[in-house]
Amino acid sequence: MSTLIDAPMADAAEIRSAMEYYARQEWTDGLPVVPVTESYLEEFLARTRRDPDEVLFAVPHLNRRCTVRLAAINAAMAGCLPEYFPVVLAAWDAVAKEPYPRKGIWQSTTGTAPLLLVNGPVRERIGLNSKGNVFGSGFRANATIGRAIRLTAINVFGLHPHKLDQATQGTLGKYSACIAENEEESPWEPLHVEHGLGPADSAVTAMVIRSCLHIEARHTSVPEQLALDIAGTIRRTGALIHETSSALLVLGPEHARVFGDAGWSKDDVRRGIYEHAVNTRAELAAVGKDAISRHSRWRLPNGHPDAMPDRASQGRTRTGCPPWSRRTRCNWRSPGRTTPVSPPSSRPSGSAATPRPSPLCETSMSRPEEGGVALDDALARFRDMMASDGYTLSWSVTGEDRVVVRIEAGEDACADCLVPLPVMEQIMSNALEPTPYTLDHIVLPAK
Repeated sequence: MSTLIDAPMADAAEIRSAMEYYARQEWTDGLPVVPVTESYLEEFLARTRRDPDEVLFAVPHLNRRCTVRLAAINAAMAGCLPEYFPVVLAAWDAVAKEPYPRKGIWQSTTGTAPLLLVNGPVRERIGLNSKGNVFGSGFRANATIGRAIRLTAINVFGLHPHKLDQATQGTLGKYSACIAENEEESPWEPLHVEHGLGPADSAVTAMVIRSCLHIEARHTSVPEQLALDIAGTIRRTGALIHETSSALLVLGPEHARVFGDAGWSKDDVRRGIYEHAVNTRAELAAVGKDAISRHSRWRLPNGHPDAMPDRASQGRTRTGCPPWSRRTRCNWRSPGRTTPVSPPSSRPSGSAATPRPSPLCETSMSRPEEGGVALDDALARFRDMMASDGYTLSWSVTGEDRVVVRIEAGEDACADCLVPLPVMEQIMSNALEPTPYTLDHIVLPAK
């Protein structure tokens, strides 16, 4: 710490008075905030050419909007330096691409929080930590950029605990959750490059998290063992609120090298974990999660009056996991939305949205019995199931009794609820087996 003689002279009583005023107005997250003057605010706004009144993010059911100016005020209050503000703006652009924050997920009893991942040269320019203690304290850029998003949620959208924020327990990420990728020690291309940006670009990816779960795995250098250990953590039944569960895997450089040195790509890791992050029907039944609600899609005991079978119930009974394969590639990528960080001389532009991975509980009950089932009867239940998630399912018959299935997304379609195409093809093929028809192909919603 600096000695008193090195510190700039200021009226400490006036500073404390301003801080206490902000606290009385409930403009804080429980920690002190930085008082903001118009002149200091202008330093933030000077870092972008975007209009201060431009709306970055809106929550329609609250009738509240965050503008560039409001984002800047809260970034300054959070302790950001003005040079951090382009990253904060890119973070808001990325948050706006997520389907759930605008629908109220930050108000949920599950206690979610935004997580930001930063890539590119901006990491070094502003001192973002991407190495040891990446989820911990000690780095101003990480702490204050993440905090800026949360302070805005409180001050602009009114998400105060015990009020609009209804979390039962919450998560530590509600103070701040901002990390940077350790690109230099990774055996693979960085996340933003994987999504189509250049290595010299800077970008922010935003996602919604419920918790951060540690995986203790210092015991092996065998990639298959490490992947199974990770899959075993992800597949825990306590994570299954809905039909499936999504997970973001953050690997330390040592674990990344275990996979990389064995020749595994990112998709190999994803595929291996995806294929093994499953529960048996008996495991789900033991905890009362072997069915889903026909209304909310939340997991329920099979005997509940609102219960209906989950999607996995339409597949074949699975007796074991498939062998590892480094030749098979998974069709989905990491969760979240990636947005480039714009320099002051240009307006930011977002990259295309990408699918969110949804590990599927693939073990199931036996398939329908053989018999003369009509095509409409075979697919009607799937039509109703998908309608509850905001999708329209239709079908038509081509020559030689082959069926084309079309899925269209409505305005409020659940982005997490659409399983990968190979899984959907298997489900539909199994459903058609009792009929005289076979599946030709499936048309998914346009991205």
